[in-house]
Amino acid sequence: MDKSDKEILRILQADNRVSSNSIGQEIGLSVSAVNERVRRLNASGVVRANRAALDPKAVGLGLCAFLFVDLDARSDDEERFVARVTAIPEVLEVHHITGRHSYLLKVRAADTSGLQALLADKLKRLPGVMRTESTVVLETYKETSELPLSDD
Repeated sequence: MDKSDKEILRILQADNRVSSNSIGQEIGLSVSAVNERVRRLNASGVVRANRAALDPKAVGLGLCAFLFVDLDARSDDEERFVARVTAIPEVLEVHHITGRHSYLLKVRAADTSGLQALLADKLKRLPGVMRTESTVVLETYKETSELPLSDD
């Protein structure tokens, strides 16, 4: 991946609807060169998805929470847990972490009642789940999926 690829990725992270012509003008490449690089970046898996970033509040999912999940250390259900928790639509991120907890989840719900239902009806029923700890977000000042790409 060279400097031009990283410049293209920086632009696409900010707005994936920008035209190849606009990208080319900004970084000094032809439209066909930009198209080929974008095709290669998609095919190689560097670009994992092209999608719209939605405003959670506008679509009725204004509550964001981070959940720590503790699994039973004696259980062999970790693979089943991961398969099932990643299939829950409200779960946006699943991280296997170090420290006193097993997993950290980022979830979205409409409100505290929705969070309670998610915990009681879905998460706590998963195989191996012993305990959860919830942290509700009061205000978000930065939330991005854009990666900081170096100029190297």
